[in-house]
Amino acid sequence: MLIDPNRCVACSNCVPVCPMGAIYVDTTINRATIDRDECVECGTCSRMSSEHLNPTMVRTVRKLAKIFRFRFEPEPDVCPTTAFVVDELEWPRIARRVFSDPLVEHKSTGIHGRGTEEVKTNDVAHRVDVGEVGYVIEFGRPGVGVRFHHIQSMTMALAELRVKFEAKNPITHLMIDQATGTLKEDLLNEKILSAIVEIKTSIDMVPAVLDTVTRVAKQIDTVIAIGVSTRCDEHGEDPVLAPLLDDLGYTFVRAKTNMGLGRITNIQAKEAVSDQHAASVR
Repeated sequence: MLIDPNRCVACSNCVPVCPMGAIYVDTTINRATIDRDECVECGTCSRMSSEHLNPTMVRTVRKLAKIFRFRFEPEPDVCPTTAFVVDELEWPRIARRVFSDPLVEHKSTGIHGRGTEEVKTNDVAHRVDVGEVGYVIEFGRPGVGVRFHHIQSMTMALAELRVKFEAKNPITHLMIDQATGTLKEDLLNEKILSAIVEIKTSIDMVPAVLDTVTRVAKQIDTVIAIGVSTRCDEHGEDPVLAPLLDDLGYTFVRAKTNMGLGRITNIQAKEAVSDQHAASVR
């Protein structure tokens, strides 16, 4: 994202809009400026309301207002002169926009935002089957963000446990080697708003995975949250994972339960899932 210095009038309305605190008014040039290293290209600033006032006129009125000690300020959350420019990004910086802008689609998954359906599709896709446990490990938040080298620290540690990385996940698509959990090297210092790593294991691996996530999270400068899921029995209960988490001393909330009401409408996808499920129960 860029700010056109010829149009910016340093009203500072955009400063509180940025979820990463990457915009500030540079008093040496009297213009709003974007810290390119901290900007995650989420596009929030470019979507704030805009007016098409003449920049010279606005600056003149503001100078007169200062001299005669009265205020002339645009409405909050409005860029009075439409100073933001959505620039063309190249690799690897474009990864920032793909992971941070909720209006941009991940080409690898067809999903917007962080680009993953997560295990919410499990009732129709059997992504986590009986006897398996799925994990969603979320990195970053507005105001914090995360760099890819922090995500790699976690994926490499998880790879040592021989976990299975979810194929339909954008972080998995960025790995050059799933066996080691390494990501593309030119991405590592790029910063994004948030991302999710998805894995699954057998039930007996839960203690090792949770211990690993806890240990590595202490070494990473961002916010990390983990969700753990499994398939309920025919009564909608969880007789395996919940007691195990209790024994391990974890406090948890049963946050989402799929009712099995979803249906796959894509015939090819439906056949692929049916074949996959049949192979898993043989």
